[in-house]
Amino acid sequence: MENILGFFLLHREAIFIVILSIFLGIEVISNVPAILHTPLMSGANAIHGVVIIGAIIVLGHADTSGAKVLGFLAVILGTLNVVGGFVVTDRMLEMFKKKK
Repeated sequence: MENILGFFLLHREAIFIVILSIFLGIEVISNVPAILHTPLMSGANAIHGVVIIGAIIVLGHADTSGAKVLGFLAVILGTLNVVGGFVVTDRMLEMFKKKK
């Protein structure tokens, strides 16, 4: 318990920034109109593509087996996020197409 408290005291500025960014993200996302959701989702997919590349690079430089497992999970979960985002974006774009 003392180690956890020491960690929080040592990194309190970073923890404060993360908490503020969570609240800011919730506020920004909750105020996005539905018409802008699809372009924002496409932008998020592009960013996650860069994250996957970074995870692959980190995985390539991993030395321990624990780091390799975490890197592999990062690549898999990032890929699932990108694919899921594109599926959701495609479904939303289908809603705006005219029916024949």
